[in-house]
Amino acid sequence: MTSESYVLTQKQIAESFSHGNFEPTYPFLAKTIKWNIVGDKTFEGREAVIEECKQTSNYFNTITTNFTTLNVISEQNCVAVNGTAEFIRNGEQLSFVSACDVYIFNDKNELQRIDSYCIK
Repeated sequence: MTSESYVLTQKQIAESFSHGNFEPTYPFLAKTIKWNIVGDKTFEGREAVIEECKQTSNYFNTITTNFTTLNVISEQNCVAVNGTAEFIRNGEQLSFVSACDVYIFNDKNELQRIDSYCIK
């Protein structure tokens, strides 16, 4: 599937990724994408990002996630999404994260860079 197969707006791509709904975003990842989880790790290249997304999705399948979006700001080829995520297992909160993801798109509507800031 290519980004021409169906069209999502940059805002929709960013919000989907920020909410852990990664698979619909895969067609929009540039081959040279860089995902920097600030202070933690960096993934370079489409395959590395998809692999991390799959691992994260597997984890999400073992818990309940409550994502709350506070703001989405879109300007030209940049989208910023900030909000919170609560992770729950067996009725107990495992963690609560405040986060902001900044997405940069290239001129082909491909996601070129993601900077994720997460505070537990």
